Amino acid sequence: MTTGDLSSPEMKRNYSHSEPIPKVTLPTMIRLGLFQMGLGMMSVMVFGVLNRVLIRELAVPSTIATVILALTLFVAPARIIFGQLSDTKPLFGYHRTGYVWLGAAGLVTNAIIAVQVMWQLGASLKAVGWTLPTYGWAGLLGFIFALYGLSVSMCSTPFATLLVDITDEDDRSRLVAVDWSMLIGGTIVGAITIGALLKSLEIDATITQVQSQINRLFLIIPAIVCILTLVATWGVEKKYSRFANRVGKTQSGSHLSLGRAVAILTASRQTQVFFTFLVVMTLGLFIQDPILETYGGDVFKLSVGETAKLNAFWGTGTLMGLSAAGFWFIPKLGKQKTARLGCMLVAASMLWVIVAGFTHNPVFLQLALLLFGICSGLVTTGAITLMLDLTVPETAGTFIGAWGLSQALAKGFATVFGGVALDLGKLISPNIVLAYGFVFSLQALAMIVAVKLLDRVNVREFQTTAKDAVKAVIAADVD
Repeated sequence: MTTGDLSSPEMKRNYSHSEPIPKVTLPTMIRLGLFQMGLGMMSVMVFGVLNRVLIRELAVPSTIATVILALTLFVAPARIIFGQLSDTKPLFGYHRTGYVWLGAAGLVTNAIIAVQVMWQLGASLKAVGWTLPTYGWAGLLGFIFALYGLSVSMCSTPFATLLVDITDEDDRSRLVAVDWSMLIGGTIVGAITIGALLKSLEIDATITQVQSQINRLFLIIPAIVCILTLVATWGVEKKYSRFANRVGKTQSGSHLSLGRAVAILTASRQTQVFFTFLVVMTLGLFIQDPILETYGGDVFKLSVGETAKLNAFWGTGTLMGLSAAGFWFIPKLGKQKTARLGCMLVAASMLWVIVAGFTHNPVFLQLALLLFGICSGLVTTGAITLMLDLTVPETAGTFIGAWGLSQALAKGFATVFGGVALDLGKLISPNIVLAYGFVFSLQALAMIVAVKLLDRVNVREFQTTAKDAVKAVIAADVD
């Protein structure tokens, strides 16, 4: 491991270019997207398999299970630290790539350790119930998941910054589009791959059979992700990075702190309304996330592999929704109306998810998730493009960083809320479909509230009042 600064001879060799830096080609963009594809695969493996096993196969209460899982998101403020470290402290001779490599190694290692700790938690729960040893294993599992989240922050934030370093404004949108699509594609590929690897598991498989198959899964997928990470990033920073040319030109307000993020989010009435909308919208999109696979197992009697493949329907729908929003809905309806329509359709798709439970037919659930994905794509595209209109151009990085941080924390709270709501639903009704329906109805309600908040967003008001308020916050922070 090596660290240093831009003045070191090694860094000068890596970042100085005697000739014009070449433009990133489409094949390189696709190659970079392989890293995001790997993250998508890991996400399905960790959140699409372990949540199901914890809650259904190991009988861990959904509230405890989702709190453990949400710790991966509650460490999101660490993104600020890793982003700034990658600016100032090169690793392995690179500002970004070294952190991507180390973070990727950390996330696959912690995922492998987490699954082994999970088995110990399940064995302790079965042997002695909720006693001190079991709580100890639960605490250790939560700690490992927090380390997993830190590893994700360590690799994903410098990677996102690398995308900025290697592009100019005229080609950045293409790279972001390819990158985002391959992240969703990784979710689809991961879901199908995991479903195939766990195909032999039946709904009534013993815990020994489940343990054997998942242990194998947690060796194969991490190995694939490590290979994808190396292929995606090898040589890219050295050849294409414009970081050295931009050092000193970056504004002093570009560094984001947690205090600054909070100040920006509350700088004016319009920023408060819009970011409140984003938080509620995130709740409406992700409350179901930690309990969807258990819904497939409890209500539709799907195996672990089959419930993992549910993510493929959501991912396919999301890609369809992103494309439809970008090429048709936003040009025809505008950004705000597209986001509004998406919110309303997400609420409707949740009702379909509930109705599908009464049929016990997996096909109805798959179609409902396909629709949910399409609607999610509409909401996401509408909200993100609207956010760009509600951004101060001079401080875009800081503003968007604050949005990303708030969304990550909101997703963490949505994960916990989903688990708590399921336990509450089971207390309210002994009917398992109604218990899950309670969770999905809360998600629909959140989207209706999001529509009401979105109706209060006014781009013109932001452009005339909020910009000055945000600039004042950043200027005061710099002073």
